[in-house]
Amino acid sequence: MAHAYTPGLKVTGAAVIRKTRLLPLEGEVLVEEGQRVRAEEPVARTNLPGDVEMINVANALSVQPGDIRRYMLKREGDRVEEGEVIAQTKGLFGLFRSQCRSTVSGTIESISEVTGQVLIRKPPTPIEVNAYVDGAVVEVIPRRGAVIETKGALIQGIFGVGGESIGELKVVVSSPDERLTPDLIDGSCSGKVVVGGSLVTYEALIKAREIGVRGIVVGGVDDFDLRRFLGYDIGVAITGSEEIGLTLVITEGFGEIRMADRTFELLKSLDGRKASVNGATQIRAGVLRPEVIVPLEEVEVEEERESEPRLEVGVRVRAIREPYFGRIGVVKSLPVELRQLETESKVRVVEVEFEDGTTAVLPRANVEIIE
Repeated sequence: MAHAYTPGLKVTGAAVIRKTRLLPLEGEVLVEEGQRVRAEEPVARTNLPGDVEMINVANALSVQPGDIRRYMLKREGDRVEEGEVIAQTKGLFGLFRSQCRSTVSGTIESISEVTGQVLIRKPPTPIEVNAYVDGAVVEVIPRRGAVIETKGALIQGIFGVGGESIGELKVVVSSPDERLTPDLIDGSCSGKVVVGGSLVTYEALIKAREIGVRGIVVGGVDDFDLRRFLGYDIGVAITGSEEIGLTLVITEGFGEIRMADRTFELLKSLDGRKASVNGATQIRAGVLRPEVIVPLEEVEVEEERESEPRLEVGVRVRAIREPYFGRIGVVKSLPVELRQLETESKVRVVEVEFEDGTTAVLPRANVEIIE
């Protein structure tokens, strides 16, 4: 599994968070600017056009394509039901009629006298986009959606799977290095976002899905266990569309990795609070990070700086490539000279002192800043 560079990873108890909620195509916006919304509340809706089914009427009736309109019982725009006769021949003395039945329910979109085929459009699929976070509508995007703003805690993970989920945070471990095992998950976790420590086991993932856990936030997961849980080897481009019954957010990396103290303490302080979680991860252009958002209207948020975080001595970073993937440390020095890698390419490097006191020299593109 590959990993790529991103400028920073946010773990903060006070941030202004904006989420743009868009329909995949134009539809109806249900909210107004300034309106307060709940995470579960729909902000826009539309209908996705149904798939098209082609029926070869000419073949079914054994007639020439140019003659099919003579035998059609339905016209463009007519509604048909699955199994309904849509065309038939007159037969001989009213007997021996050939019939063509619709294979789907829908609306006749076109009748072709060139191919002899009838196109039936299946019913549209209604879809809604919810607010995802409790907050206020700060912008309405006509016929497409809205921008929702909230204040609160934001915790970005290093990797995740599964789409958006909403539920109450429930911390079930006592320390950031404790494993999340099946015995820690019970009926009280149903509908919740469960917080673990250093690792979630395969058995815990299975039990969590069975009892209806909305999400899991944990330091690490074994790559083999994740493949078993998903049923396939995950790709490297983007995650978030997996239909696995819950959302999984990994804060540290693959394997058993103690959750960072700062992250664990923040999550522990938010126990019982409503959270929005999303496992979507993209590690190429247009980086996406899995996230946990907990709206906290009472927090005071300092004015955000416009400048991007800078890599400098004393800054906390996380290694995002092997052999140090997931390890957290502090920048000890930033050598000016280029260093040659095993690939013979020359790059700028950073010297990092990890939490256990060991140091390593890494390419600067192999670390991310923890804000």
